[in-house]
Amino acid sequence: MGSELLLYLGILLAGFSVLWTVFTIFSVNEDSKALSWATGDRPDKSESPIINWSRPLVHQLTIKYAKRITNANFRKNIEYKIMTGGLDNELNVDEFIGLKMLWGVFFPVLMAILNFSLSLGYPWPVFVIAVPFGWMIPDFHANKQKQFRYQAIIVDLPFFVDLLALSTQAGADFMGAIQKITDAAENSLLAKEFDKVLRDTRLGSTREQALKGMSKRLDIPEVTSFVNVLTDADSTGASIGGVLKEQSEQMRLERFVRAEKAGARASQAILLPMMLFIIPAVFIMVFAPVGLQFIYGGQ
Repeated sequence: MGSELLLYLGILLAGFSVLWTVFTIFSVNEDSKALSWATGDRPDKSESPIINWSRPLVHQLTIKYAKRITNANFRKNIEYKIMTGGLDNELNVDEFIGLKMLWGVFFPVLMAILNFSLSLGYPWPVFVIAVPFGWMIPDFHANKQKQFRYQAIIVDLPFFVDLLALSTQAGADFMGAIQKITDAAENSLLAKEFDKVLRDTRLGSTREQALKGMSKRLDIPEVTSFVNVLTDADSTGASIGGVLKEQSEQMRLERFVRAEKAGARASQAILLPMMLFIIPAVFIMVFAPVGLQFIYGGQ
């Protein structure tokens, strides 16, 4: 009884010390956040609560070590993940690496604490596996955001191209048509990307450079194809309105093909649970009474 009481008291004190440490880090970091955010570089709030909770810890504990990682290819890969995930205003490269370091250490430690306090009995290889899993947590968030952006943009793209074709054929110039559409669709991710194209052109980029910048940020084959067709039309002097009309017809056809493929995949995906659960249940309902009567009918 006495040993159990000491164990619970030790766990309670350890939890209190962790909470006090976190509270101290958060409170100390408030002054530095106020100074940096006063300059206008306050990061956007992340959709991941893990990122929001971890950011102060990263700035206090791991970002100084993250800055020491200078491998160009590694940093370029991180920058690509941030860009294609639309996290430019949420994280920078150093914070991303700092998050990987923090969770690479914190996740196995957290599992070890839970294993000890709850007597879960996990073997030691579990904690070894937890290290790369914690390291990959920021990558999971970036990949999730990239997939979300992909789904949102391929849904909106045919509609946007239709509107651009109608506007240009009605006499509007291409950039003016983009401006009207982005003003009317403020909450669309694709509209925000087109708005960045307009901003880049105002800052001195050519239309081709701005469109290719959007293609690079999104890294979506449909958008890349759309941008390539527009830049080719610019270089050859073809009518933008006619090109956009052909593109809208092509994208509607591709959307129809994607829907057919999704339907085919759904029918294949439902086959396995049907074979495992539905068909056996039907056989039991139909043949169980016959089998029972055959076995017990003569008794």
